Amino acid sequence: METSFASAVVILLLVTDPIGNIPLFVTLLRPVAPERRVRVILRECAIAFTVLVAFALSGSWLLELFGLSDQSLALAGGVILFLVAVRMIFRGPEGIFGDSPSGEPMIVPLAIPSIAGPAAIATVILLVSRAPQRMAEWLAAIAVAMAVSLATLLLSERISRWVGDRAIAAFERLMGLLLTAIAVEMLLRGVEGFVRHLRG
Repeated sequence: METSFASAVVILLLVTDPIGNIPLFVTLLRPVAPERRVRVILRECAIAFTVLVAFALSGSWLLELFGLSDQSLALAGGVILFLVAVRMIFRGPEGIFGDSPSGEPMIVPLAIPSIAGPAAIATVILLVSRAPQRMAEWLAAIAVAMAVSLATLLLSERISRWVGDRAIAAFERLMGLLLTAIAVEMLLRGVEGFVRHLRG
C-alpha cells in the first residue's frame, strides 16, 4: 500500500512524539532562564530537522553502502517503532529514552533521541527508499511534522499547566497504541517482502 503525504506526516508526528515530549522539555528546561527557553527549543528542533533531512537525502546511499535491503530496514524499523510504542504505553519514571542529564540541554537528549530518534530516522529512510522519486514530498512531510512539533513544544509549559500530567500521559498511551499498529504493519510488510524475495 502506497504511503500518502498525510500518512507520512501522521507517522512522523507519532515517532517524533511532541505531546509525549512535553514533560521532558518542561523538566529539562526548568533550570534554564525563561528568556532562553524559546531559543533552546528552536535550536533543538532545528537540529532534529537537519538530522532527519540529512538521513532523507543520504538514506538510499547508506542502504547501498551497507548492503541493506528495504525488507531488512522495514523489519528493523518495525521493531524499533514497536519498542518505542510499548514504552509510550508503559512509560516509566525515566521516560521513553532513559535518564536525562541536568543543566541546559544541547542536542542530547532533546533533539536526539527525543525528537529525531532511531524510529524517526528509520521511518524517513524507509519512506525515501520506497519512493525516491517523491523526495520533495517526503521533505515537505518532515517540515510539516517538525513545524507541528515546534509549535507544540513552544507551548509545552502552557499545555502542561492546562491539561495536567495525567491527561498528557493518557494521550501518549493512546498514541502509543496507534504507533503499535503502525509498527506491526511495518513488520508484516517486511516479512511479506522477505518471503516474496525468497520465492523469487
